[in-house]
Amino acid sequence: MFTDHDGEISSNFFGQSSFASVTNVIARNVVKVPENVPLEILGPLGCGIQTGSGAVLNVLQPGPGSSIAIFGTGAVGMAGMLAAIASGATTVIVVDIVESRLEFARELGATHAVNSRDTNPVEAIRDITGGEGVNFALDSTGVKDVFPQMLASLATRGHGALVGAAPLGTEAPFNIGTLLLTGLKLSLVVEGDSVPQLYIPKLIRMYEKGDFPFDKLIRTYEFDDINKAFEDSESGGTIKPVIIY
Repeated sequence: MFTDHDGEISSNFFGQSSFASVTNVIARNVVKVPENVPLEILGPLGCGIQTGSGAVLNVLQPGPGSSIAIFGTGAVGMAGMLAAIASGATTVIVVDIVESRLEFARELGATHAVNSRDTNPVEAIRDITGGEGVNFALDSTGVKDVFPQMLASLATRGHGALVGAAPLGTEAPFNIGTLLLTGLKLSLVVEGDSVPQLYIPKLIRMYEKGDFPFDKLIRTYEFDDINKAFEDSESGGTIKPVIIY
C-alpha cells in the first residue's frame, strides 16, 4: 500500500502497466532496459512475449535439428515460435484457425502451418514428421480440446509445455493408458519460468543481434484509436497492439 498527501493509494495493476500515466510498482518488479531500445516495443516483453519464448528457451529447450509444434499463433505462441527458430529447431509447425496468422508465421520462419479448422492437427503433424511426432510442443491456447491434441502430437519421450490460461475448473481429458507408454514429459509454465531481471535483458540482446525479431508481432496505435486496437486484437488482425500516448 502506498500513500500520498491525500491518503492511501491502492492497486498497481498486475505490477506491469496500465492506461494511467503513472503507476505504482514494487521494486522487485522493475527491470532495467537499455536506453537505446525503443520503449514502445519493450512493454510486451513483460508478459506474453516472455511467457511464450520462456516456455521454449527456459523449459523445453529444443536443440538444433529438433522439431516442435506450436498450438496458437497469438503473441504467446508466436514468441514461442521465434524462440524455437532461434534455438535451431528445423521443423517448426504452427497450428491455428486464423489463416492470415498462419501465413504470417510462415513469413517469420515457420516451416509448416496447419489450419485445425479444416485439418486434424495431430494427423497433419504425424504426416509432416514421418509418423513419429514432434520432439517438443507448446500449447498457448488454453482451449481444452487443444491440450490433448498437443500431447498426442508428441513423439516418444517428447516434451510438451502448457502456458494457455484456461478458466478455473477447465478439464481436458486424455488417454492415460496410451500416453503412459510414450514416456512423455509435461511442464506447466507460468510467465516463461523466467527471472524477468535476467531474462528480459537476454531477449533484448537477442533482438539486437537479429535473432529474436519480436517487434514484427507489434502494431502501434494512437490513443484515440484504442477501440480499433481492441477490435484488431480480437479479430486476429493484430497480434500485439501497443497504445502510444
